[in-house]
Amino acid sequence: MTDQTRRPLTYKEAGVDTAEGARAVERIREAVRSTYRPEVIGDIGGFGGLFSAAAFKDMDDPVMVSGTDGVGTKLKLAQLLDQHDTVGIDLVAMCANDILVSGAEPLFFLDYVAVGRLESDRMSAIVGGIAEGCRQAGCALIGGEMAEHPGTMDADDYDLSGFCVGVVDRPKMITGEKVRLGDVVLGLSSSGLHSNGFSLVRRAVVEGHENELDLPRVDLGGASLGAALLEPTRLYVKSVLELLNDGTDVHAMAHITGGGITENLDRVLPDGCDALIHRDSWPVPSVIKAVVEAAALSADDAYRTFNMGVGFALVLDPREAPAAAVALRASGETVWEIGEIIAGNGVVCYR
Repeated sequence: MTDQTRRPLTYKEAGVDTAEGARAVERIREAVRSTYRPEVIGDIGGFGGLFSAAAFKDMDDPVMVSGTDGVGTKLKLAQLLDQHDTVGIDLVAMCANDILVSGAEPLFFLDYVAVGRLESDRMSAIVGGIAEGCRQAGCALIGGEMAEHPGTMDADDYDLSGFCVGVVDRPKMITGEKVRLGDVVLGLSSSGLHSNGFSLVRRAVVEGHENELDLPRVDLGGASLGAALLEPTRLYVKSVLELLNDGTDVHAMAHITGGGITENLDRVLPDGCDALIHRDSWPVPSVIKAVVEAAALSADDAYRTFNMGVGFALVLDPREAPAAAVALRASGETVWEIGEIIAGNGVVCYR
């Protein structure tokens, strides 16, 4: 075939449908706008997201805090169940809860969605979840990318990542350096497994049980296993920021993600301090119990893998802890006193 007779190959025939991409952008426009704060400049569709820093002028020493993360293999379960409107909440929560640990207020969020084949309906559901997470965190979704990867990803496959940027005034930044012996550890309830440990979850309770995921279960209070596993990560931003803004002197905080309490709370402990956690001081969610039992995990392995029902922890002076717990409950959190700070070598131990 000569060059003159060769049929042109279009981008769509190569696997990328720019018209479907344009439809997807139009479908998500209102969801994105619903997250905007007064500091947002411009609208969806620009080459860069613009956010005014004018509010920082009232701070003594504004410190920008950023966090990036993904959703991991929980996405495989969302794809299996064809439910795509909650994993975006997970994406925002994994980032926003992380920067909250420093006392930072999340300001804006950007996402990256890679798909094998772009479908506007599914993309609208995914980004709608991201927008819902941003509304819960009080941050603006100011940009993102929808990337179609034919030939490198299966048509129905997708992956999510994102990053969040926030700010805290340096004099109010929480670093863990104020933690002292005798401090109390408060735990805030998780909404379930959140977005960690799903490679193990899928091996233990999903593979070989795909036809049972939609069935109601007595041990899950009538919920199906699929619904319990996909329950999105809880966002702690608004309740914790309200506590901090009311002047509560929080010494340290930890977002309990991969590695569980064992490998997250220790990250904020100063030299000479351990956190002694009382395992019987809160109830473990039924869905986590089901996974732990199916995987035959020891208690130590379970607390090093899953959040076990505690999604966020705060360390406070024992004189401040009771009032802080009351305030957090008034903001909608379920709160338990789960331990205390003792002499040690910077690790989490259990009783």
